Amino acid sequence: MKTPKRLQPLQEEGLIDEVMRQLMSGKEATVYVVRCGEEIRCAKVYKEASQRSFKNAASYQEGRKVKNSRQARAMEKGTRYGRKMQEEVWQNAEVDALYRLAAAGVKVPRPYICHEGVLLMDLVTDADGNAAPRLNDVELTPELARQYHAQLLHQVVLMLCAGVIHGDLSEFNILVDEEGPVIIDLPQAIDAASNTEAGVMLERDVNNLATYFGQFAPELNGTKFGKEIWKLFTAGLLTPETVLTGIVAQDTRPVDLGAVMEEIESAIFEEKERQRRLLEM
Repeated sequence: MKTPKRLQPLQEEGLIDEVMRQLMSGKEATVYVVRCGEEIRCAKVYKEASQRSFKNAASYQEGRKVKNSRQARAMEKGTRYGRKMQEEVWQNAEVDALYRLAAAGVKVPRPYICHEGVLLMDLVTDADGNAAPRLNDVELTPELARQYHAQLLHQVVLMLCAGVIHGDLSEFNILVDEEGPVIIDLPQAIDAASNTEAGVMLERDVNNLATYFGQFAPELNGTKFGKEIWKLFTAGLLTPETVLTGIVAQDTRPVDLGAVMEEIESAIFEEKERQRRLLEM
């Protein structure tokens, strides 16, 4: 096929030899199958912010680091330069997460390079060498649903032990190769230690898995793996070998409203101080 404009710079640099076909087009990117020498890989071309249906919301941006204070101020003010920096941070988040997770043993595509808004990475394939299907396109039995659910919970735990939360995990961004589920689409990945909504996002990811697999294995509905994982993580007790039960004892103690209000006021004060320091840089 004719080389798309966004892929031409990679072809000119010798990073891509041939664009073979378009694999898919999603809410945040278009993915092509490409040939690099004798290797078949995929090139993920990020869409411009104005074309994406998935907006880089503030909840995902929180805690992400930028190179210097000038960039931070520009991003805070929403200037043209700041928006450009936001795009770079958004795209680099996936590359950084992929390297970090691959090193932690998580099943993700191996990245090679991110150049001019294009991420070059491994093509995930099935047993026949064809592009692997998405989880929602795979026919599941109750037994296979339980197996894949357990594998993905382990992946979520490995991710969290590496300090990363997917943030948008569902059956639509999980591929299935010959060995099982492979997690993809990580530009919205968040740092578990620096994002105040980390626990909520972790629970949502895990609940999405339970809801999907619960269609085939009903006993998964109502499990509380998300709460259990986060509770163990915040207590410093979560490891890749942790055995999960999906059961969390309900806390029946009365809520200390005074302490809750103090926490809220403290958080508001800290945020105001952070904004003040940014302006003074």
